[in-house]
Amino acid sequence: MKKILLTMVLVAMTALNASAQFEKGKVYLNGSLPSFGLSYSDAKDLGLGLELNGGYFFADNFLLMGSAGFEYSNKKWNDLFLGVKGRYYILQNGLFLGAGARYLHEYKNFNDLQLTPEVGYCFFLGRNVAVEPSVYYCMSITDFSHKSEVGLKVGISIFLDTKRNITVWPKK
Repeated sequence: MKKILLTMVLVAMTALNASAQFEKGKVYLNGSLPSFGLSYSDAKDLGLGLELNGGYFFADNFLLMGSAGFEYSNKKWNDLFLGVKGRYYILQNGLFLGAGARYLHEYKNFNDLQLTPEVGYCFFLGRNVAVEPSVYYCMSITDFSHKSEVGLKVGISIFLDTKRNITVWPKK
């Protein structure tokens, strides 16, 4: 009984900690590893990628962001991409649903437009820093059967409050 009560208290504290992070006016910065060998596609072997995201909460629980990144596989830099995404954080508990589109330029002059739905969770490590694992799908418009990809990515996120005055150095 004590374990169940302690678990419920910890879940409630996590939800309360997360609730203030998804408010209107927050700035979002993220770096993630989108492939790291945990994705599947007909066209790619084992690879490694890096994705950088930046965004803004234009309403409570609604995030609009831009992304850029690259993926390395088959012993060459073969993918560069730029995109836009939107996210909705469900019930202020950290669970999110996302959707977006990205332009992909692949080695040997293959260009593609991809739709990118995802679902994930935000685990807060502190007041402004979170780890975000998510499952994603990149659906290719040009070559659906061979260029579409499903995978797992993990990112580190920083939530900045634009309403507060942040001072780096102490004022004299």
